[in-house]
Amino acid sequence: MDQLNNPSEEQNNSTQPDNNDLTFRNRIDLSELQQAVNQIKKELGNVIVGQKQMIDMLLTALLANGHVLIEGVPGIAKTLTAKLLAKTLTADFNRIQFTPDLMPSDILGTSVFDLKKSEFEFKKGPVFTNMLLIDEINRAPAKTQAALFEVMEEKQITIDGHRFLLPPPFMVLATQNPIEQEGTYRLPEAQLDRFLFKIEIDYPTLDDEVEIILREHQLKENKKIDQVTAFLSKEQVMKYQTLVHEIVVEPHLIKYIAEIINNTRNNEFLYMGASPRASIAILKASKAYAAINGRDFVTPEDIKAVALPVIQHRIIITPEREMEGMTSKQIVNQIIQSIEIPR
Repeated sequence: MDQLNNPSEEQNNSTQPDNNDLTFRNRIDLSELQQAVNQIKKELGNVIVGQKQMIDMLLTALLANGHVLIEGVPGIAKTLTAKLLAKTLTADFNRIQFTPDLMPSDILGTSVFDLKKSEFEFKKGPVFTNMLLIDEINRAPAKTQAALFEVMEEKQITIDGHRFLLPPPFMVLATQNPIEQEGTYRLPEAQLDRFLFKIEIDYPTLDDEVEIILREHQLKENKKIDQVTAFLSKEQVMKYQTLVHEIVVEPHLIKYIAEIINNTRNNEFLYMGASPRASIAILKASKAYAAINGRDFVTPEDIKAVALPVIQHRIIITPEREMEGMTSKQIVNQIIQSIEIPR
């Protein structure tokens, strides 16, 4: 009788979790994605000093299939970082320098009459790419800004009654200078709402500044862009974006996201709160942020990490609070701290 029971006991013991083993196994295999993320960070780290949070947010946006607005004073590697991220991908990359005289056709393309065929032929503009860098986005007038609405939201353009789909994956990386106002135009709220993140970059620390100078000295005649190697295909990016959709989000965390956004609409310091697009943006971004950190489930900390860059550009402060010097960043942080974290 004992001999019959021993095998089953051994089998049961083998299936019991070891309480001493604190590691967990993901239900979704994120090993390949994690390896790609670490490789991108390594490649960018060959040139970019510090700015780890910015790089995390850029990778999060890439996996969440969203667009990013990078804001900071000149000379802190906004454009360089965007170019280096594009360099890690074996995908198409275009750059547009926004200027006050830029026209929508300069971005989208235009119809040209073909004398041989006796018909109009559409010549695609630089927007037809996988990663589009828009430098100094706030230097183009409203007419040109409006040309990006359909592109950024629906990843298509409509010209002369014809619809043209953009090749996936498609991501817009835009930069702007928050200080200089001469020759700039305020971005429309509708366009700001189409950016998944607004990332604000500050000056480097003293130690980082020293490292930047040392690296520049050691580069000699070499170009910074050559320090980064392309290794990730656009097919792999699309595969990882699909994988992110499967990240688990518990119902109480869905409610947590809704409470954060709802609070922006009932906040006395805000003239306009965030829309449901912001709720969806936090959901997508928190999934991607969990994935780049090697988890197949979202935690409250993931939501808190992405909430600020998702919300801060989608709200409008009341004139009274703005005159007092309050910023959207301060208000969003107050909202996040005021809501009880679900456990």
